[in-house]
Amino acid sequence: MRCAIYCRFSSDQQRAASLADQERVCREYARRQGWEVCAVYRDAAISGAHDDRPDYQLMLAAARRGAFDILLAEDLDRLNRRLEHSAALYNQLQFVGIALHTVSRGAIDDVQVGIGGLMGEMFLKNLREKTRRGLEGRVYAGKSGGGLAYGYKVSAGSNAAGEPLTGEREIDEAEAAIVREIFQRYAAGEGPRLIAADLNARGVPAPRSTWSDTTIRGHAKRGTGILNNTLYVGEMTWGRQRYLKNP
Repeated sequence: MRCAIYCRFSSDQQRAASLADQERVCREYARRQGWEVCAVYRDAAISGAHDDRPDYQLMLAAARRGAFDILLAEDLDRLNRRLEHSAALYNQLQFVGIALHTVSRGAIDDVQVGIGGLMGEMFLKNLREKTRRGLEGRVYAGKSGGGLAYGYKVSAGSNAAGEPLTGEREIDEAEAAIVREIFQRYAAGEGPRLIAADLNARGVPAPRSTWSDTTIRGHAKRGTGILNNTLYVGEMTWGRQRYLKNP
C-alpha cells in the first residue's frame, strides 16, 4: 500500500523541527502497518483555518491522480482546523478510494471526521478569545496591542526577570520630527495632498511605500492616518476595527 504523509505547523513562533517530528512518528506508524511511504507533503508556519496551503493543494492533486492509497497525518488537526474542510477532504478521498489514517486515531471514519472537525473549530474559537484577552491586558498595561504607529519603534531588551520585552515602544526621533512637521503644516493651512507631495519630493520614508493624501488625512471615524491617530495626543484606542477571514 502506497502511503502519503502530510505535516503542518501553524506559526512562526513554533519550531520548524515540528515537521520532522510529525514525519518521524508517521513513518514509524506506516512501518508498523507495512506501508510504503511514497510522498511527504509539508506546510510550515501556515494556519489550518484555510485550505489554500501549497503542499496541501499538491497533496489533493496527487490524490485525484491516484498517486497513493492512504493519506496519513499525526492527527486530524494537522490536516484542517475547520469542519467544512475536514469533511470536504474526507469526501474527496472517499470518492477516489483513498483511506485516511492518523497516528493518534488510526483509521478515520465519518464520526471521527465530524468530532475532529468540531474540535478544530472550537480550538480556533478559543484561540481567538484568548488572543484578544491577552492583547486587551497588554493595552490596559499601557503597551502596544499590535502594530506600530509612525513615529514609534519597538523597544528592545529584557525586564528585571530577564524576559524579553513585549508590547513596549519608544519614540523614533527621526519619524517623530516628521509627525510634528505634518501637524504644524496642517495647522498652518496646508492640505494633506500638498504635504504628501512635498514629503515624497524630499525622499522622506513613508509608513508604507509612499506618502499620499490618505496616509496623512486617514479616516476620522476609523482613527487612521497621521492626523486622526489618537496616540499622538496620548490616548490609546484599541479594538476599533474587526477583521474576519473570508470563508
